[in-house]
Amino acid sequence: MTDTLTSRLKGITANIKPLNAEAQAETAAYLDSLTKPPGSLGKLESLAIQLAGITGEMKPSFTKTSVVVMAGDHGVCDEGISAFPAEVTPQMVMNFLNGGAAVNVLARQAGADVHCVDIGVASEVTHERLLSRNIGRGTANMAKGPAMTKEAALESIVAGAEVAAELVSRGTQMFVTGEMGIGNTTPSAAIFSVLSGYQPSDVVGRGTGVTDERLLHKIRVVEQAIQVNRPHADDPLDVLAKVGGYEIGGLAGLILGAASHGCPVIIDGFISSAAALVAKSICPDALPYMIASHVSHEQAHVLLLKELGLQPMLQMDMRLGEGTGGVLCLHLVEAACRIVNEMATFESAGISGGAV
Repeated sequence: MTDTLTSRLKGITANIKPLNAEAQAETAAYLDSLTKPPGSLGKLESLAIQLAGITGEMKPSFTKTSVVVMAGDHGVCDEGISAFPAEVTPQMVMNFLNGGAAVNVLARQAGADVHCVDIGVASEVTHERLLSRNIGRGTANMAKGPAMTKEAALESIVAGAEVAAELVSRGTQMFVTGEMGIGNTTPSAAIFSVLSGYQPSDVVGRGTGVTDERLLHKIRVVEQAIQVNRPHADDPLDVLAKVGGYEIGGLAGLILGAASHGCPVIIDGFISSAAALVAKSICPDALPYMIASHVSHEQAHVLLLKELGLQPMLQMDMRLGEGTGGVLCLHLVEAACRIVNEMATFESAGISGGAV
């Protein structure tokens, strides 16, 4: 089983190609011909060039975007690290499926579809729109031992990549990462700490809004999990298995799967960025396909984005997750595409001074 999963993951990463440098150069030159000073639209121009490199088209456009909300539970909640009980995870999954969560509202505004995946929810959830890919009924308590087996970690990544492939077959051209899992800022902080070398005290944040006392406890739990499990920083699968979560692995796989199909993937907040760090550690070639939507209010997110080498498009003091920041970024993606598709050039507008 493990050999088969490893072979499938290798096949996925082998399909991730470098960005199209010719399309990027053409788009950069075209942007400089538009009726504005060169570079004056800042990150919108950089985004347009990146999207051109991903798609191979000088004037890219996207008609179908999928927000994928990966859901999973965490045994480390037994340590009292969250302000909310674990039962909220399946309750929120139903909320996503019924269209009532914040990400649903913002996705409707942006014209994006929301897909919820049960990849590790502790209780059974049934709904006609649920993508059921459950690998385990929640992880084990990482403060006592490994969160999951290495095979399960690998399975979560492959499952996420396969969700990406399925949605691409249905017409999806761009992805937004989303997640739901009470307690999941704790494994995300542990992953970040191990893969970056930062101390837990530098990367553990308040998550759902814990008190100062519980924050100190949360730091100690992450320290204990790392000490008990001793994950190997040079082996992202080992790190994911020992101190990670099913939905984090699923998102890492979604990112790799999106990149393997030549699709941009918009990264949401802290948990999604931890998954992005796992994906980058597995296959650095996937990084150019990632777009950082925002820097969240979670204290270490800015450090995590720096570790990834990504520049966030927005700073909104958000810390909800679900894909909410990623969906807001879709409006900027559309703006970047409209600039190259609709804006006049100096020549077409009959304006002199093209080298402003």
